[in-house]
Amino acid sequence: MLTLVYAFNFIDRQIIGILSPFIKQELGLDDAQLGYLKGFYFAVLYTVMGIPVAWLADRYSRINIITLSLILWSGFTALSGLAGNYLQLALCRIGVGIGEAGGTPPAHSIIADLFPAKERATAMALYALGIPFGIMLAYLASAFVLSGGQADWRSVMIAVGLPGVALAVLLKFTVKEPVRQQSPAEQQRPMLDSIAQLLKTPCWWGMVLGITLSSFANYAVIGWQMDYFVRRFSDIDIVWLLIVFGVINGTLYALGVWAGGVIADRWGRSNPGAYARLPALALCLGVPAFLVAIHSDSLWVAIAGFTLLQVTSGTYFGPCFAMAQTLSPANCRAMSTALFFFVLNLIALGGGPTFVGILSEYYITSHGQLNGLVKAFEWLALPFVLSILMFGWTSLRLPLDLEKVRRGNR
Repeated sequence: MLTLVYAFNFIDRQIIGILSPFIKQELGLDDAQLGYLKGFYFAVLYTVMGIPVAWLADRYSRINIITLSLILWSGFTALSGLAGNYLQLALCRIGVGIGEAGGTPPAHSIIADLFPAKERATAMALYALGIPFGIMLAYLASAFVLSGGQADWRSVMIAVGLPGVALAVLLKFTVKEPVRQQSPAEQQRPMLDSIAQLLKTPCWWGMVLGITLSSFANYAVIGWQMDYFVRRFSDIDIVWLLIVFGVINGTLYALGVWAGGVIADRWGRSNPGAYARLPALALCLGVPAFLVAIHSDSLWVAIAGFTLLQVTSGTYFGPCFAMAQTLSPANCRAMSTALFFFVLNLIALGGGPTFVGILSEYYITSHGQLNGLVKAFEWLALPFVLSILMFGWTSLRLPLDLEKVRRGNR
């Protein structure tokens, strides 16, 4: 159920990027305005609201918080379909961000209470399958609604938003609040002391910065890939392309997410540094493929390159989410995820799509619509390389920090 809720989280988060070409055409927006819609407007309150919501989740019913949050973000997604201008659409995106702030921190806390540390990367990877499944459903729902010929992007927004309200009711009546798993020492520790301990853990920051740098680029790629393919292959069938990307996300991308958690848990039994080493190695394969893809005139080479980047990037969700919990005292697990996501989403989700949009608009004047976007994409090599280096450093330090956490809990 939590995975399904997370899927709806990503449906509503990514639908704006999928429908971007249609919104741009109807409302007459430029790339910079689209970038703000895809990134900054959503992320600004999403990141800020996550911290007070996590404070509540570490004290009160996490299921109730997720239920109310799901109703809120789904409702604002549906309202986006009624937006008459850019300002109204921006306000709806802010509303979606506020709602989604209450989704993942309490969900991570629940999963950490249900699974021991040696199984958490696998469990978190299964939860993170909501990302590819959500993106898949967003693509396929868009293809289904638009294939009739009479519908537009507004119909898609309403069609993907309203089912989330029904799911919230189902969640409330089917999932029970689990017992919080805390050691006696953790039960007596003040919350602020636990947070201070967490923020002094080098590898917690290493995992945060590793996923943040990579996600900065990946959110930009996902948010702008439809625009890229429409501009590069101008005669392409949009509905067919939506179906292709939907299938890729639901199969290959999902496989990468699942495999990342399973491999990290198995490799991590003999080498704890594997939780960071695996993402570094995977990105060394995906990033070059992406750089080849954006310069190719072959449709299938471009699709293959974007796909390989997605598959290899998916490997970091399970390990990173697991370490956010394992390195955290049990009495501030939701807060650990909220702080993790504060850094991740303020920089990556807020900055990535916005950064590419602003750069693309700058380059369009001298390079044209297509090449302007390609030039903006090329800049993403920098955060990708920095992410690989950060994951590599963390893999060397991780065994030491994990042992310190175990000693502290005992």
